Amino acid sequence: MAKHTPMMEQYLSIKEQYQDAFLFFRLGDFYELFFEDAVKAAQELEITLTGRGGGAEERIPMCGVPYHSVDTYIAQLIDKGYKVAICEQMEDPKQAKGVVKREVTRLITPGTVMEGNFLTDKENNYLVAVYAVDGAAALAACDISTGEFYLTEVDSETALLDEILRYNPSEVIDCSQINRFSLKDMLAPHPIVLTFVSAPEADGGVDYDEQLARHFNEVAGAGHCSGNMLRATLGLLAYLKETQKRTMDHLHRIELYEPAAYMVLDQFTRRNLELVETIRDMSRKGSLLWMLDQTSTAMGGRLLRRWVDRPLLSKAAIEKRQQAVEVLYHEWLAREEIRRALKEVYDLERLAGRIAYGSASARDLIQLKSSLLAIPALKQQLEDIATTSNSLQEITAQLDACPDIVEIIDQGITDDPPLALKEGGLIKDGYDEYLDRLRTASRDGKQWIASLEKQEREATGIRSLKVGYNKVFGYYIEVTRANLAALPEGRYERKQTLANAERFITPELKEKEALILEADEKRTELEYQLFVEIRDKIAGQVKRLQDLALQVAAVDVIQSLAALAQERSYTKPAIVEDGRVEIADGRHPVVETVVAEQSFVPNDTHLLADGQQMMLITGPNMAGKSTYMRQVALIMIMAQLGSFVPAQKAVITPVDRIFTRIGAADDLVGGQSTFMVEMKEIEVTLRNANARSLVIIDELGRGTSTSEGMSIAQAVIEYLHDDVGCKTLVSTHYHELSHLEDTLDNLKNYHMAVEESGDSVVFLRKLIAGPADKSYGIYCAQIAGIPDRVIQRANHLLEEFVGSSEGGAHRLAANETAAFQSEPQQLDLFGTIEEPASTTEPAYSNERNGQSSVESQIVKKLKDADLMAMTPLDAINFVFELKKQLAK
Repeated sequence: MAKHTPMMEQYLSIKEQYQDAFLFFRLGDFYELFFEDAVKAAQELEITLTGRGGGAEERIPMCGVPYHSVDTYIAQLIDKGYKVAICEQMEDPKQAKGVVKREVTRLITPGTVMEGNFLTDKENNYLVAVYAVDGAAALAACDISTGEFYLTEVDSETALLDEILRYNPSEVIDCSQINRFSLKDMLAPHPIVLTFVSAPEADGGVDYDEQLARHFNEVAGAGHCSGNMLRATLGLLAYLKETQKRTMDHLHRIELYEPAAYMVLDQFTRRNLELVETIRDMSRKGSLLWMLDQTSTAMGGRLLRRWVDRPLLSKAAIEKRQQAVEVLYHEWLAREEIRRALKEVYDLERLAGRIAYGSASARDLIQLKSSLLAIPALKQQLEDIATTSNSLQEITAQLDACPDIVEIIDQGITDDPPLALKEGGLIKDGYDEYLDRLRTASRDGKQWIASLEKQEREATGIRSLKVGYNKVFGYYIEVTRANLAALPEGRYERKQTLANAERFITPELKEKEALILEADEKRTELEYQLFVEIRDKIAGQVKRLQDLALQVAAVDVIQSLAALAQERSYTKPAIVEDGRVEIADGRHPVVETVVAEQSFVPNDTHLLADGQQMMLITGPNMAGKSTYMRQVALIMIMAQLGSFVPAQKAVITPVDRIFTRIGAADDLVGGQSTFMVEMKEIEVTLRNANARSLVIIDELGRGTSTSEGMSIAQAVIEYLHDDVGCKTLVSTHYHELSHLEDTLDNLKNYHMAVEESGDSVVFLRKLIAGPADKSYGIYCAQIAGIPDRVIQRANHLLEEFVGSSEGGAHRLAANETAAFQSEPQQLDLFGTIEEPASTTEPAYSNERNGQSSVESQIVKKLKDADLMAMTPLDAINFVFELKKQLAK
């Protein structure tokens, strides 16, 4: 079997170490991929697949991309969840003996991206490590582009998934020796890359907190580091060391926190309330975060998202944020000046990260200088207004403008440096004496070259003679073939022949060329060396820069919330601890924003610790039930993250969790119907809700037969009322359930008001006390565009149904409440209630009911029909067929 060439042997040896990654192998000005990598990359990147000889009998599949545009192609692969190993040439090919030495300098994975063009400005890119054992799990989360590092511990699989999804990580590392398949199954429905590693063992004889402090200069937050937490941390750090091939010195600060300090928002609630993205198209626009975000900096946008993800539970912590927002709410002139200063600040967090990481460019340093120069004006504005806010005073005191860093950059880096780092033009004149001499030599030599062209034209009389340069042949004198005869004999030495010209060189030109090229080479090398020294000097101050970035981000979020509150006439909610949630004229913040040209109808909410804890809301589709319930949840979240809220007045008791069951969605991949998805979400709610929670359930019980749907709905309502005792909003089409107000002390009926005038119906979108008596489904079908003939037929059938079932329905509501509560019965459209089967008498006697055989069959079909699973048109056709049978 034919052997591969030495270079291909080198490639295969390196690829063996990175089997799960695309290996980008540097060859000159290209990164090449071979074998299966090439085939797959050509498909994913839509580039040409070629081949080359490599010593084997068959040509080796190959594709490549230019080195100067490689980031674009890497970004595409990372975005699709792949890993990329970057293999660089570690020596100059001109000086190498044999095969050029190559090494993988970095392994890029979805969770370890540093480059700005791979990242979204206002979103973190978290890498999460999990260590799970014995029913508990520790979680370490890190964004290496910003230097953030968080550590916590949870006590259940459900809590672990909630905490992982709170970070929305690009990649999760499983450091556990067990429970791996469980984590794999948990994350299967989510677009997250899962990587398995082994966590380094902790030192048994040393305190866990002491071991943690070895890796971090500072550990923030209360609490004690457990063994599991340390293993998750060590596993994450080991993975970063393996993939990044360098130290992570900018990860100097770790924050330990308790999940119980924040409101828990599970994946269903986050999706149903559209906190950071919409359900329809997964876009940011239309979400709560989109509506809240008036931040001026990228780091402010990321911090705001963290606040939305983690609403506070502590009354004192919430009021501290409120106080800061209130100051800027009233100081609108100072707020505008603050916004103006913030617009001059670049992404300090990621700039500091790249500086510490060693990947920052000269332009990054200029952006850092520009940002730092804006800090004094920002600090002055805050000092003038912060006297009434402890939070703002703390922030202002920590705004370090870093004048020494500004001076370092200003003295060394040119004001408009090039993007490339190894082509010169980075360092200012006067910064280094030797660099200045090299520049003078290069500049003088190039001036001599420029004057040479004029001299030679005069000496030869050839006006078209020119002096040129290229990287291959260096400097040359070019003369067209038509003028060759005019050249003095022996004056020039031929260097290159072209189709229409000849190129020459003189001994003097060759000497000057050597001096110029040597000066240029030394100059660019020295400039790069000086730039790295400046960057490393600033990297030693990266902790100051990250601390400053955190304070600037906080100012940005506070001014954003204040500007929004003033613009939308929001009010500061009173935070209490007596269980009350009272909202006067509350509004849905996102809907109100989207339909700004229309008037939004506000509604009140009254939920008490002792008394009205549950609201049962009935009424038709399109009347505003779902919007109302969502707005209550969003107002709670806004209040607990420290924002003002869209209401005339609000009194809020913080809730520890919000559970939602809203909207219809199936899970085709998981094999679950819409109804099963609903039941899964209800199951999560019933298992985890407590008296401090807020539960919101929209259209409880739909998706199955009427009797089963009402039975499930009533059972869930009773359980939440009697066993959990939490604040609950439930909407339903089953207005028959309104009788529960008579038996459940803390439940009150409400409905969305509707105004009827002749054939027209107007949804007033106003919540009023009492139950609804109609669903207005046919009217909703009419405004949806269903043909008039169908609508007329449906109205006619409805009249017949109402007439035939009127007696039975009233008897059920008035006389059978207790029976319905204990064992729900199937409603009969013809006025009877199904009785239990007997050994002596059929369950349904034709003689006793005076019905014919045909009528009995029709009744049986009605009882067996799953009307809730039918479309409106299917239901109309079904009823039409039954009526045809009755007419026979």
